[in-house]
Amino acid sequence: MNTNEASAGKKEGLLLRAKKYFSTYEKLWMLSMFILTVVLAILLPEDDANGVSGIVITVLYVFDVLIGLFCELLFSKQNKWAFLIYNIVEIIEITTMIILRTRFASMAVAMFYWIPAHTLGFFQWRRFKDKKDKNVTVVRKLKTWQTVLIFVLTVVWTLGIGYLVARFSPETDFYSNDMLVKVIAYMDACLSIMSIIDGILMFFRSRESWWTWYLYIIVETIVNIISGQWILLVYKIGYLTNTTYGLIKWSKYIKENEGTEPDKAA
Repeated sequence: MNTNEASAGKKEGLLLRAKKYFSTYEKLWMLSMFILTVVLAILLPEDDANGVSGIVITVLYVFDVLIGLFCELLFSKQNKWAFLIYNIVEIIEITTMIILRTRFASMAVAMFYWIPAHTLGFFQWRRFKDKKDKNVTVVRKLKTWQTVLIFVLTVVWTLGIGYLVARFSPETDFYSNDMLVKVIAYMDACLSIMSIIDGILMFFRSRESWWTWYLYIIVETIVNIISGQWILLVYKIGYLTNTTYGLIKWSKYIKENEGTEPDKAA
């Protein structure tokens, strides 16, 4: 067998494994998100901002949505590879926020928290493989006091960081007035802490990461509507449906495997 034939065989094997790995629902869900994203990108392209073409911004949004939703689907399937692929999403979002000169709290979180956290998360999940299926990571749930602590931390961070971001945000022509910039600053602070908390919960394989993500989706949907970022609303539709899917799958897994120890890899 020559090199080309071996390469073709390997690609065919990967496609076959991918076909078997994803259920019919998951394939249809991803296809519908792809179609909806492309249609919205064509019908509602972004305007130019801060000297950058709206086409460039639109393309960034499209890749952000599609790669991000694929990662969310992998998370719902308890797949460790979602962490590493998500770093691509972080780079796209950092680039977009630099272009738009907005959401600096989220930008800092993406640069200094999410990229290292995603990388470490991959290796953390490798240590807790399911004994029956090595492609699945064992997940669990939080205690009540831990949930209360998360709520208090979210409120304190939002007020403190929101004040700082609102006070020192640079000028941008992306928003129409200063009051809107301040409102977005506080909402962005809230998003940044929920993002951090969700990352920690996901790192430690906690089911409550999905509940945190529900709140994140609601706040960021409001930000996207205020900002006129219509393509990103596809992201939120995908988030909502997949978060529900992931929560159901994780809850079912926890119930069925309660008291079972993971196969801890070295």
